[in-house]
Amino acid sequence: MSARRRRTAAVTLTALTLLAACACTGSAESGAADDPKARTTLTFWHGWSAPNEVKAVNENVKRFEASHPNITVKVVPNITDDKIQQALRAGGSNAPDVVSSFTTDNVGKFCSSGAFADLKPFIEKSKLDLEKTFAKPRLDYTRFEGRRCALPLLGDAYGLYYNKDAFKEAGITAPPRTWSEFDRAALKLTKTKGDTYEQLGFMPNFHGYESTPGHLVAQWSPTYFDEDGKSAVATDPAFAAMFTWQKNLIGKLGGFTKLEKYRNTFGDEWGAKHPFHTGQVAMQLDGEWRLGMTTDAKVPFEVGVAPLPVPEDQVADYGKGYLSGTIVGIASTSRKQNAAWELVKYMTTDTDAVVDFANELRNVPSTHDALASPDLKLDPRFRTFLDIARHPRSNTTPASVNGGTYQVTLQEFGYRYEAGREKDLRAGLERTAQQIDTDIEKAK
Repeated sequence: MSARRRRTAAVTLTALTLLAACACTGSAESGAADDPKARTTLTFWHGWSAPNEVKAVNENVKRFEASHPNITVKVVPNITDDKIQQALRAGGSNAPDVVSSFTTDNVGKFCSSGAFADLKPFIEKSKLDLEKTFAKPRLDYTRFEGRRCALPLLGDAYGLYYNKDAFKEAGITAPPRTWSEFDRAALKLTKTKGDTYEQLGFMPNFHGYESTPGHLVAQWSPTYFDEDGKSAVATDPAFAAMFTWQKNLIGKLGGFTKLEKYRNTFGDEWGAKHPFHTGQVAMQLDGEWRLGMTTDAKVPFEVGVAPLPVPEDQVADYGKGYLSGTIVGIASTSRKQNAAWELVKYMTTDTDAVVDFANELRNVPSTHDALASPDLKLDPRFRTFLDIARHPRSNTTPASVNGGTYQVTLQEFGYRYEAGREKDLRAGLERTAQQIDTDIEKAK
């Protein structure tokens, strides 16, 4: 699940272009004239593709059909956002009724373009209290400018993986809680070998797997946009603090060029030769899925998990992290939206359904009740990610009218800054903010 999710979650210009071109005119009201108790067949599209993932989705749907015997669900796996946009733009009998996507970055487009139906009428009719059901970050990444066009399905939480054997050898007795502790640990864990490394404490470069500006700056609790909707990357000190810390750690560990040379020896992020699996790095920023992948890869050391560190002035917030996840919505072109809502509501709010699905896919449950369920059957270390998901200061990247373009712009600046092509951090962040604002205005 996770490998597919992370590949799909990367923002693609093709998907954004198709979203912009989408001229869907459907709405919850116009497509909600069907009788949800009548016999009907729904088409459900999702992005999972591995055999065990597809099996888990199918089992979840079978449980829904057992509780809703009048509704049959045709499940179509391995669907990308590109295919979703093409189908919703074209409409017709081949279009889906319910759609799941890994790309939370595109929620702003799904909502503003009308590709996904407004769920407000369905939520109100069902008397769902969303705040009592989902954590705030989950609600944040499934709505845009007051329009809720999706609900959280399963969630992701990012934390710190560490090699317990390497920690013991280096004399480190506990995972770092602050970034200064983290830097000291990264240096202790690093073993050089000529002009390269035998073991690197941590790969800080932004091309290092999952070490993106968005995932890291979450530990500073950033504000991406001000009250007027303008980019705050140059005015919120969280961003400058994160980039300064990252650039300084690069210097401490040997410099950008040396680190990049070593990074080019890493195996595939989603294969058994991931650098954390092989011991090339002793600490790794990653999501909850990595825990199962280390088990599958049979790594030869004991794996520890912990929240990512926080700045010294936010130590009281230790335990927070970046949250993301899978979303699900109703196609605005569907003529069976009431029946479609039954499927969406079941998959996202039925505690047993969410718990069973989380157990099968080894992902974080998305509801408060599921997070607290005694029926979760996950690795005991998984508790760390459940705690991160529940932490009141955990956060996510907000939706935007042009999807994740603003995140790509920030990341491109990060690439230039870490490599030394951008010399002035403040000026660079100001130009980045201006570009983000320009892009958003054009998208509007």
